[in-house]
Amino acid sequence: MAVTTIDLDQAVLDTAKELTGARTNRDVVNRALQTLIAVRRQPAVVERMVHRDFTEDQVHAPVEHYGEPEAPAQQ
Repeated sequence: MAVTTIDLDQAVLDTAKELTGARTNRDVVNRALQTLIAVRRQPAVVERMVHRDFTEDQVHAPVEHYGEPEAPAQQ
């Protein structure tokens, strides 16, 4: 692990710790870097999914719906 000294805005750091539940400055910075990497990689993942070839079984697979409200009873 690299040891780096950086100046951070304490108010921003405190807010990030509060929002993430991170206990240490190191943890909040690591979470921020991991989030940045995930966000920047996301378009490439979506692009791969869009251009993927699906089999007939996958195209016509049944769809499960969870948490949808039931239709009101007809009178």
